[in-house]
Amino acid sequence: MTTVAAALAQARALGVDRVDATLLLCALLDRERAWLITHDDAALTPEQSARLEEQLRRRAEGEPIAYLLGRKEFHGLELAVTADTLVPRPDTETLVDWALELLAPQDGTRRVVDLGTGSGAIALAIKHRHPAAQVEAVDLSAAALVVARSNAERLGLDVHFHHGSWWQPLAGRRYALIVSNPPYIAGDDPHLPALRHEPRHALTPEGDGLAALREIIDGAPRHLEPGGWLLLEHGYDQAEPVAALLRAGGFVDVALRRDLAGQPRVSGGHWP
Repeated sequence: MTTVAAALAQARALGVDRVDATLLLCALLDRERAWLITHDDAALTPEQSARLEEQLRRRAEGEPIAYLLGRKEFHGLELAVTADTLVPRPDTETLVDWALELLAPQDGTRRVVDLGTGSGAIALAIKHRHPAAQVEAVDLSAAALVVARSNAERLGLDVHFHHGSWWQPLAGRRYALIVSNPPYIAGDDPHLPALRHEPRHALTPEGDGLAALREIIDGAPRHLEPGGWLLLEHGYDQAEPVAALLRAGGFVDVALRRDLAGQPRVSGGHWP
């Protein structure tokens, strides 16, 4: 018989963090953490024990806890996530916060598009915090769009989704604000193996990691209203080349925002 205490001991033996193991147990048993503490002798059913053992093994092998739970909190929203989408990172909230600052003083409907939306995190957070915005989102992955649309429907947020690569499905459309957290990790980055459970195409465009950023910056002027803004998340060591690309593309007032750890994370420019 496997008890709560035995399950936590099993997690410890596998090298799984106690916080992660507790989250998995709470989800499995549909209980709060306080209940686990006071009922560590409670028994799991054989089915629950087998399910937890599988999840602990997967977590020990590096699979993100968000995939095992099927959800991730982002900017105050609980989002469904799957292996078809990146796990939303807290640092990406830096991009959302900047977008909201730009939208806040505006009257009337402002058109916004999120390129490479994945689970819909950025687009849905913007729509949630600024309901007056007309928000659209694009992704090349049909499977990711299924997740994003499901999140939008569950949260009651009206976001229009397009299937395609970057600008391809947006012919003739212009926006006051374009945001993106594109793949930007270099193809030979030593950190990529640790991210093997997430979709590689959403992490890296291969090469120097700048290909998607270049394509977005090159195409943005054809899709920005006069006075519109382009905001891009990028790697901590890519701020200078991204700023140079923005200036070379005709953007002005190029600026930088830092993430929660103080690292350069989001660059943006104003289309004159």
